[in-house]
Order: sequence, then C-alpha cells, then structure tokens
Amino acid sequence: MAYLGLWTCQISCSGTLYLNEQSLLCSVRDAKASRIGPFNHCNASSAFMGFSETSRLAQQTSERSKVGFPGSCNDRGVCYCRMAGAVGGIQLRRIFSFILVGLGSWSAPPQATSLAISAPIFAACPDAKERPELAPSLCARITVPLDHRQQDDRQLSLFVRKFPAASHSKGQLWLVAGGPGESGASFYPFLASLRAAAPGYDLMIPDHRGTGFSTRLCEAEEAVGSTAGTALSGAEWGSCFKTLHADADRTRAFSTSNAAHDLQALIDGFAQGGPTFLYGVSYGTQLVLRTLTIAPPSRLDGVILDSLVPPEVDPHWDLSHRSAVVDAVGRRVLASCDRKPSCRAALGGSASAAMRDVIANPKLREVLGDHPKYLFGAMLDVPEVRARIPVILADLRKGKVASLAEAKRRLKQIGSKLLSYPQSSSSIPLVGLISGSESNSRPELTDAVVQREEREFLFASPLPGLLTQPGLPLYKRDDSFGRLPARMPPIIVLQGTLDPKTPIEGAAAQIALLQNRSSVAQVKVIGAPHFLLFAAPDCLVPAVYDFVHGLRARNTICRSVPNRSSL
Repeated sequence: MAYLGLWTCQISCSGTLYLNEQSLLCSVRDAKASRIGPFNHCNASSAFMGFSETSRLAQQTSERSKVGFPGSCNDRGVCYCRMAGAVGGIQLRRIFSFILVGLGSWSAPPQATSLAISAPIFAACPDAKERPELAPSLCARITVPLDHRQQDDRQLSLFVRKFPAASHSKGQLWLVAGGPGESGASFYPFLASLRAAAPGYDLMIPDHRGTGFSTRLCEAEEAVGSTAGTALSGAEWGSCFKTLHADADRTRAFSTSNAAHDLQALIDGFAQGGPTFLYGVSYGTQLVLRTLTIAPPSRLDGVILDSLVPPEVDPHWDLSHRSAVVDAVGRRVLASCDRKPSCRAALGGSASAAMRDVIANPKLREVLGDHPKYLFGAMLDVPEVRARIPVILADLRKGKVASLAEAKRRLKQIGSKLLSYPQSSSSIPLVGLISGSESNSRPELTDAVVQREEREFLFASPLPGLLTQPGLPLYKRDDSFGRLPARMPPIIVLQGTLDPKTPIEGAAAQIALLQNRSSVAQVKVIGAPHFLLFAAPDCLVPAVYDFVHGLRARNTICRSVPNRSSL
C-alpha cells in the first residue's frame, strides 16, 4: 500500500523534491507561478524512491499541447487523464514496509504446490559493470502464468537479482519491496546494512510483476528504452491507459494474489536447501502475508516484517484514511514540542496554534504552495527533517524561509540517492490498480468528502484524493482478502512509533492476529517513521542479525540514534 513505502516526487520545473508517502503523490509546480498548484495537464512520470513508501512521481507540463491527450484536475492538485471516454486517475499509494523472516524451520502444508523451474541459471548482470555496488550481482528470469487461477497459455517474465554471499552461502534472504509498484531496486542503496544484518546469506531481490525489469502492465510505454524509461511521460499516459482498458482481463491479473503465487515460484524454484528467510516492507508485508496464506513456499525459517500493514479487513487505516493517519502522527510531533518549555517559548505558545497560523497565512502561499498540509506531512518521513518542523514554523512566522529551504534541500538530496537506477520508477498504473482494488474501504469516496475531512487536519496526504476516480479496470477482492494462514514460521516485526504510513496502532492489531498462528516478537523503535532499513538501521540490523542466527526473538524497545538514517 502506500502503506507500504515512502514516495518521493521530483518536480521537473523547479527541481524541488517532496518526500510524501510510500506512494507519494506530488503536487507539481506551475512553471509560471513558481508555486505548487492544481494540475492542469497530465504529463507525468514517476520513479520509485526506494524508501518504504519511496518513488518519484509526477512530472507535469503547463502546455496542454505537449501532453497528447486531454485531462482535468481537481482543486487539490490531483490530475485525471481522460482517454477514449474513460477517466484514468493517476493514483499513488505508498507505504514502504519490509518483511523480515526469522527463526525456526517451517514447511508448507501438504496441499501447497510449486511451479517447477528447470535448471535455474544466474548470469552476470548487464548493469554490473556500470554500478560498483552491483558488481557482485547475478541476474536471472523465470516465466510464470499470467493468471495462476486460469488455465491458458499467457505468461509473463519475472526478474530476480542475486547478491551472492562473500564466501560459502549459509542460506537465502529474500527481499520483497513495498509500494505497490516498487521494484527491488529500492533495496540497492541499503546493501551494506543488509549484509551486516545477514552476513553469509545470499540476498535475493526480485522485481514483482508489474515492476522493475519484470513484465510491466504497459510493456511498450514502461520499457527502459521508451521516452521516459520505465516511467510514463506525455502521450504514453494515454496509450498506456487505453491498453489497460482494451485488455482488462490481463490488467486485472496483476493482482496481489497472483504476485503471491509468483513469490512462491521464485523461492521454491531457486531454493538451495539451506535456511530461507523472507523480508518485506510496507506493501511488501501485505504481499508476504498473502503468500503465506495462499501459496506458502516449501521452506521458510522466518519472516521479518518492517513497517507492518494493518489488518486488511480493518477500515480505520486503509488508504482512504491516510490523511487521518498522517495528521495523528504530525500532532504527536507538535505535542512533543509543547512539552518542552524552550520549544513552546520559541513558538509563542502551542505548536498546533503556530501550525494553524502558518498554513492559513496567505503571505506564505508562495513558499509553501497551495498544499502546505501535504508538504508538512511529507516531512514526517525523515526524522532529521521532522525534528526541524518547530524551527521551520518559528522562522516562517518571522518571515524567514532559510530553514524551510534547507529541509527541501535535504529531501532532494535523499531522493537523488534513491532514484538513481533505470528501473527505480514505480509503476503508477500498478499503484492505482492494487490501491483501488484492495486498499480502499470507501469506494464511494468523493472529492467533496476528502476536502471536508482535510479541513480538520494540520497534516495531510494526497492519497485519499487519488482514490475518488480510479479510472482503471479494477479487480474484485478474492477470498484470500483478510485471511491469514493457520500457522506460520516465526515472525519478527519492526515498527516505528511515529510511522505516518503504517501506524503502530494498526501494526499492533495485526500482531494480535498473527500471535494466534505463530511465534511473534516486536521490536518497537521509539520515534522512528516508516521503513526502518532506511530510518533506523542501528535498531534493525542487530535485531535481524540475531533473528537469522537463531537467537530467540523477544519483544524489545529500541531508541534509534538521531540523524543516523542510512543515507
């Protein structure tokens, strides 16, 4: 889900980067007004940022003639592209969650079946010579059915990259990216931390269907060699959405359940007989749990869940309520300022009152844009930037903008490190398809309702507004939705207490369900946001190390050292 990650948005006309959600929609700047405002056109490209909810989204131009097809936008800056009489809504969702697998060997139930892979062979990756960090990697592909439930001849290709252990391999650690829509490239900036967490293990990083180098929803438009690479640009949006509607059955096959069957095929097909662990982040945790429910691999020794998604059947934390989740976390940050006399004095009173003054001040519109609640909501994803929010508020009330500019600069710097691979772009069509089909408990949601709810918030997310007009051939939830397997391998959950995407309350509700089926331990990271591999590696690495080395996982509390994110 957007639950699943951290999305970033690169605004091409100004070079400004906003870190909003593991699906971040980005409000784009009007080139002439030099401020964030409503979309008037539909030329967008996106690239995943590898955060947990990480991706670069929407690049918009202000000249309709360059777009290639008509579009319209609402007053919150959400753009919908129309083609062939249908409305195609660009939806973004992001929660970056990582699932980590741990302790104790576990075998799949007898009824579980695997897709046989004959003589899986890894070869040198074509891009290994271009990027030093990729030099040790090997690449492979397998072919799987388009729809695992249907007996037909249509197939697609799955890409997987292996980073072999430095010496003799102890086993495999499979890494499942979030999104939906993010590729395995989201893990590449964090290879050092992953090596430290699981030394001696082969790191297995797949691109699940619809992402990265695996078969995409729009094969021509999302190809690496297309106009904007794996992102969409200009007229590609129109032709892509037209293709999605023209073959709706194929589009609907890019579901979470089919991706779960894919994951089983990969893990069983490339199994080497040793210990096998599974790590997922944000939406990746949802995909891992679905895999364990309907297509469990033959062997798993443990599961690691980073930024765990809430129960699927609980409507309180789905994407349509994302702004409420973001606002709750933002208000906790402001409340922490109120408890410090020096912070309260600097703001001349409560931080919430200062926040209301700033976002309502028309004189600050030029520097904050038309959607300041989205901007401040995005700051919650990065601890060092989040900590500066009171300073930014105090400065803005004095007419000073330097601290705000520095926050934006830091977000842009992080984004440049995360969006550097050709396949980094998140698949916006896949984001929209899965988000609309599985992560929206309010299909009747309207723009008017979203606007009314946003008026009550100090911090908000653009994601609810992206659900009001999906414009895609959505699929129906199957009977696996909301289910969990009767038993599972040992599980460790790593969760931040200030996660604005997959809130700790939702994770607690999910853990309560999992505890009836498995041994579950939780590492609660005080003050950490989403995607702990990025935000709190000093807490995640030792916890995962102990887990994969057979030490009994226990419920613990960890305090991450400030400003120690891995980027």
